[in-house]
Amino acid sequence: MPVSPLNRRDFVKKSAVTGAAVAAAGSVAAAPAQAAERGPAKKNRTWSFSVLGTTDLHSHVFDWDYYKDAAYSDSKGNSVGVARVATLIKQQRAAKGEERVLLVDAGDIIQGTSLAYYFARVQAITDKGAPQHPMAVAMNHMRYDAAALGNHEFNYGIEVLRKFESQCHFPLLAANALDAKTLRPAFQPYTVKRICVPGAPDIKVGILGLTNPGIALWDKDNVSGKMVFPGLVEQARKYVPRLRALGCDVVFLTDHSGLDGSSSYGDELPYVENASNLVAQQVPGIDAILVGHTHVEVPSYTVKNDETGEDVLLSEPYCWGYRLSVFDFELELVRGQWKVTKKTAQTLNPNTVDEDPEIRKLLEADHELVVKYVNTAVGTCTEDLSAAESCWKDVPIMDFIHQVQTDTVKAGLSASDAALPLISVAAPFSRTADIPAGSVTIKDIAGLYIYDNTLYGKKLTGAQLKDYLEYAAKYYHQVPAGTAVDTATLTNANNFWDYMYDTAAGVSYDIDIAAAEGSRIKNLTYNGTSVADDQVFVVAVNNYRANGGSGYPHIAAADIAYSSTNEIRQLMIDYVTSKGSLDPKDFAVANWRLTQGGTPVFP
Repeated sequence: MPVSPLNRRDFVKKSAVTGAAVAAAGSVAAAPAQAAERGPAKKNRTWSFSVLGTTDLHSHVFDWDYYKDAAYSDSKGNSVGVARVATLIKQQRAAKGEERVLLVDAGDIIQGTSLAYYFARVQAITDKGAPQHPMAVAMNHMRYDAAALGNHEFNYGIEVLRKFESQCHFPLLAANALDAKTLRPAFQPYTVKRICVPGAPDIKVGILGLTNPGIALWDKDNVSGKMVFPGLVEQARKYVPRLRALGCDVVFLTDHSGLDGSSSYGDELPYVENASNLVAQQVPGIDAILVGHTHVEVPSYTVKNDETGEDVLLSEPYCWGYRLSVFDFELELVRGQWKVTKKTAQTLNPNTVDEDPEIRKLLEADHELVVKYVNTAVGTCTEDLSAAESCWKDVPIMDFIHQVQTDTVKAGLSASDAALPLISVAAPFSRTADIPAGSVTIKDIAGLYIYDNTLYGKKLTGAQLKDYLEYAAKYYHQVPAGTAVDTATLTNANNFWDYMYDTAAGVSYDIDIAAAEGSRIKNLTYNGTSVADDQVFVVAVNNYRANGGSGYPHIAAADIAYSSTNEIRQLMIDYVTSKGSLDPKDFAVANWRLTQGGTPVFP
């Protein structure tokens, strides 16, 4: 086949290169003498540094459980709180050099404990003369370099978040939190830190923060019309090239987003909830990602970028201060520019070290103030109410939640909506919750309702209600009739966690765990009569679920009959305070049960 002129030219070029290589090889005998005259080859400069990462601290400062009023303990021997993590960080800085360590968080900082609630609602940081938020004090002391915003940062409203931001000596980052009107960043998107290398250029580390798009649903009441939250991939595509253009040698992301590509809210939003793996895969130019949001431990995980083929390193340090992620980078100075030659990640467990005494000194008084608050007695209870079996039985402690929700919504309905049947849906947030017989304190109620949800009344038809309950029933693994039921393996099918599972009060129904998903709800009745498809109900439901949280059908688009900014937890405290005594006989019984082919599982 004739060789084209273009191919011939290419062939000549390649031949010339090959010939030069052969000539060089032919003169190899002279090379040692020449090398001796020139001296040893100069090695490129190398350097190393580390990024330490926390996430989902949820205002755990000390190793303390406010719900139990005792030191934290669990079956795995974990400790909680930044006070212990601070000791690990000091050790890392001492071992590697203060100037070689950066400290970053991946969000969910100011919500999650009674301490968080106290400084957002009881003695709010927005009040005149109020003290600084304990998490700001602790993190400033620990010298954080940056933190991403988590979705729970928005639970108490933008005013509280902005006040917390003003108290931090480090930026709160969120490249995908935009002003709803201008679509400009509502928070700082990124920061650039410098690692000083004596006798060489600084290593420039760009830190980009990304938050969770689900905020648009979960905290709709606080952000609607004020902020919008596009996807992580979309905003990373915009800002990673910008950081590289600024001369960043290393681009590090802190994402309040998990790494499995899933979304708990179904198709309610066009953006993925847990997108860190997608960011790593689809956006070139990223070296590593600190992952948050999903409360799991992932010491080290690698994703190959589709465009460059380069490995992106990810790590998630669990939550609550259970772990500390450590990213170690090695770099080489090549032609005046730093190149990453090696990167590794691991997680460290702080349960073997003592709490930082300086943080203890700084925040002991705040801690004791909250301990006193949660131990405040608000009433009594006629018997012990336990949530231990709440995930598979109708138990009185759940009826208490339903009663408060039903009473509150009923009092706030219009005359026309008050004529409609009223029911309540609620989730068993904590299997360890217990309201004791005798004195009832704030901590007893806070341990039962651990989230800062507010209350809605929404309208569903009978057909929609059945769909809603069928969706909830996928929480159970299918157990054929005649097969023994083991409660240890019965629940949490389909990665449907306890906080996602709703039971209903005001209607009666069976859940047949022997049946296939989608056909489990049997004998759905209201006041002894089968629920009609076109029958309209007012459903008392928390704001998280009402706005689309966990992906329940129909509820997000349903008409609103009632809404309030009061937290359900506080409504429960007020209920006990006004009644003086809790008595299960006064509660609206939920009246649902598990069956296998019509036979009750727990008679």
